[in-house]
Amino acid sequence: MAVPKKKTSKSRRNMRRAHDALKAVGHQECSNCGEVKLPHHVCGSCGHYDGREVVSQAQEVAA
Repeated sequence: MAVPKKKTSKSRRNMRRAHDALKAVGHQECSNCGEVKLPHHVCGSCGHYDGREVVSQAQEVAA
């Protein structure tokens, strides 16, 4: 069996884990409504993508 000959130090262990942190998610504004959305995704509030309406949103009727 493969068994380490020496104990891995805290410094060496932490250097190995240096690239495991979570990356910050980028956001951008929708060109149609100005809401914040993920890049390369359809806007959740207006349904626009790449300057055109892809998903039609139902109009809410005020009672």
